[in-house]
Amino acid sequence: MKKQILIIGLLFSVLLAQATKLDLFFQDTDAFLKKYVKNGAVNYAAVKANKADIQKLIVEIEEMPVGKNPNVRSEAFYINAYNILVIQAIAKQYPVKSPMDIDGFFDKKKHKIAEEYLTLNDIENEKLRKDYSDARLHFALVCAAKGCPKITNFAYVPDKLDAQLESQTKKAINDVTFIRVKTSSKLVLVSEIFKWYKGDFITGDDNQALLDFLNKYRTEKISSTLKVDFYPYNWQLNAL
Repeated sequence: MKKQILIIGLLFSVLLAQATKLDLFFQDTDAFLKKYVKNGAVNYAAVKANKADIQKLIVEIEEMPVGKNPNVRSEAFYINAYNILVIQAIAKQYPVKSPMDIDGFFDKKKHKIAEEYLTLNDIENEKLRKDYSDARLHFALVCAAKGCPKITNFAYVPDKLDAQLESQTKKAINDVTFIRVKTSSKLVLVSEIFKWYKGDFITGDDNQALLDFLNKYRTEKISSTLKVDFYPYNWQLNAL
């Protein structure tokens, strides 16, 4: 009996330590983003000039004990970690014009994250899309390009995550530069994100299905008479 109590006590201590480290990471990420992000753009020059600020976050990301089971805390962690690792990878090479100017930026360069070595694509596809199947993730993950939804100047946190994802999705889909309604041409031009990750948003190839997804978040609904097409992705850096 004493042995069981000891094991339970040790397990509780481990879980408490994990929660404390995660909470600190969310706080530090929030402070960092408020300092370096403005109007959906990142001050990469300032991040590079003040390396200690982001390096503190990188150490936390590398050593974070998130565990194996998907949950809202690990989801929030991986979203923030992705965005911070993107910023760090750009800042290290800054000045650059685009993340695409850096070889293997998304699919070759590996980052240590929660004791694993993963590419940015691994984080997005294996740690987030695979485990959570939530199309709204595409409006929270920001790949350092102007074609992305705008990066927030706050951290995603577990107790607000659903509301934050909902809010960011609505902002992106109501942004006239992201969803371009051309009534006179009977077109609605959308980001290539909706083509690359089509299965996350709709089933099949139905034009109306995508309009239905958009209209779920739109303030001004898009007419079903409009045809959906894609505008070229803007890979120019989202720098201040």
